[in-house]
Amino acid sequence: MCNDRYIDVGFFMADVAVILGSASDNEIADRVCSVLAEHGVSFDCKVLSAHREPEKLDAYLQECTCSIYIAIAGLSAALPGVIASRTDRPVIGVPVSGTLLGIDALLSIAQMPRGVPVATVGVDAAENAALLAVRILALAAQIGKSSSISGSMH
Repeated sequence: MCNDRYIDVGFFMADVAVILGSASDNEIADRVCSVLAEHGVSFDCKVLSAHREPEKLDAYLQECTCSIYIAIAGLSAALPGVIASRTDRPVIGVPVSGTLLGIDALLSIAQMPRGVPVATVGVDAAENAALLAVRILALAAQIGKSSSISGSMH
């Protein structure tokens, strides 16, 4: 998993939290974390299932101080939407290919209801998710220097 190859700064200091719905998505997570590391972006990487460990996921989301979440999920791909429903921070969903070539996961992530925004990249597009996070962080740094825009939905 990505924490084995890169320095895990922990969720109190990470810019990006990479959350996998299943350990079987490690290869996708490794590619996300590789690009984040190449750009000097700190990250934390965890396997937390929205279905099998909802309490652990909720606790992590309450404690995490990251700026952006990257949620990697296949099949029903509930993870990105669950995260987006519990935070005001940007969520990037990465659909993972599976028995239906990832189309099921892609549609699950892309079709969020109003008020639960999830940015969606292509199926297995780990690198694009990481690059989008890098761009959001860079833009946030620019905005932070020139204005006081609030991103709160509430």
